[in-house]
Amino acid sequence: MAQDFSKTIKDGYHFPGATLDVGRPIRDGKVFPELPVGLPMAMMNRHGLIAGATGTGKTKTLQLLAGALSEAGVPVFLADLKGDLSGLASPGASNEKVQARCKDLQVAFAPRAHPVEFLSLTGKQGTQVRATVSSFGPLLLSKVLALNDTQQGVLTLLFKFCDDRHLPILDLPDLNAVLAYLTGLDSRELAGYGGMSKAALGVLNRKLVELEQQGADLFLGEPEFDIKDLLRTTPDGKGVVSILSLTDIQDRPALFSTFMMWLLGELFHHLPERGDVDKPVLVFFFDEAHLLFDEASKALLTQIEQVVKLIRSKGVGVYFVTQTPKDIPADVLAQLGNRFQHALRAFTPDDAKALKATAGTFPRTPFYDIEKELTSLGIGEALVTVLDPQGRPTPVVATRLIPPDSLMGALDEKDLQAAIKAGALRAKYAQAIDRESAREILQKKMVMPAGTAGEPAGMEVPAEEPARGRKGKPEPSIAEEILKSPLTRQIGREVVRGLFGLLKKGMK
Repeated sequence: MAQDFSKTIKDGYHFPGATLDVGRPIRDGKVFPELPVGLPMAMMNRHGLIAGATGTGKTKTLQLLAGALSEAGVPVFLADLKGDLSGLASPGASNEKVQARCKDLQVAFAPRAHPVEFLSLTGKQGTQVRATVSSFGPLLLSKVLALNDTQQGVLTLLFKFCDDRHLPILDLPDLNAVLAYLTGLDSRELAGYGGMSKAALGVLNRKLVELEQQGADLFLGEPEFDIKDLLRTTPDGKGVVSILSLTDIQDRPALFSTFMMWLLGELFHHLPERGDVDKPVLVFFFDEAHLLFDEASKALLTQIEQVVKLIRSKGVGVYFVTQTPKDIPADVLAQLGNRFQHALRAFTPDDAKALKATAGTFPRTPFYDIEKELTSLGIGEALVTVLDPQGRPTPVVATRLIPPDSLMGALDEKDLQAAIKAGALRAKYAQAIDRESAREILQKKMVMPAGTAGEPAGMEVPAEEPARGRKGKPEPSIAEEILKSPLTRQIGREVVRGLFGLLKKGMK
């Protein structure tokens, strides 16, 4: 007996409670406007994936979801590489295409702006955001520095050395100072930190120089960004959309992708457990997600997987935006229950292989040939499957998505600068802070005699220990100096020669 398409879709997408309306089903070119396709708000923290080839509408889907979440009172964080998401701060513009789509879907187009806070790693395109080197940690810093596993191990030992000696490393000058100090120590003083050779420290030093040239010194420091500032709502209950502007550093993907992972990690470590929630406390969109996983160490991948698995219980939803699902590691992909798959192209054998693999990740359906459908979707159309309120995947349905209600494009420069200056967080993070940390503590150590009242805590030299020379060895006594002098050695040789001469005469 043939299944009724419209009945199945209606059963699969008719949810009790709050739902985000995202579009209408299509089949064989026919739109079913009476059957809304939506996401249950209570499942928005089950994470998701927005994928598709370039130009198929991924960014507009992200914009649609971000605007709808903001209207529902859910704060949103997203990164903007090209500048075209700044349009969230301005009402959308109606045109013939927008009106025709809304007519097909039988929805009214209601343009509106959303509350936006612009953030920036350089301070040029928004409120300056910073993180301390210590909170960044060795795993994320290794990703930024492009270290191999061995070099990452050395960096981890460096962090342990600083922890053991109470040396806070807050910015890059602190890290440089610690490296210089360690380079001057000998193997005896580095006992317990095996592997921190001078050669390995030299490699780290060169990597830090490269990092400084990329402008990382601007966002590594204080005041550190408070993740609670991502969870704000307006007085009228709208969720604030925090946009990290990356147009000025889009050529340095390791910097911004790793910083976003730091933000996600901070949310995971500091937010309380919430269990099941009626709606998420924050939805985090990870655009160009493949940049996070490219050349990531095994340890970092393990950390990402752990965060994605467990942050759901903190009320945070994470959505990865990329071209194909294969850009995401399998263990992370398995956690993404809400899927928006835009069209894929199959121009090469590799494309065909990726297409087949993508089709295999969707639930089976009698209504669509998934592989064929993926190549025939139009712009602004996607295969959608989400989790229902019981956590079950809904039937896959080809969906024509609703146009975003905000401006589909970038703000002009004048409006953008006005929005940046109006940011509520600008005054809080504008002024950099440079409090006492590893650099200042080590500078004091270099100029003060050991054991004086000004010796920094955690760096004391035991009173019984002999003073050390440049190589870390005990300074020689006066008697030792005399015995080692060239004159003493010359006299000794003459005495020995005289003794041997007397012995020879006695033997004759």
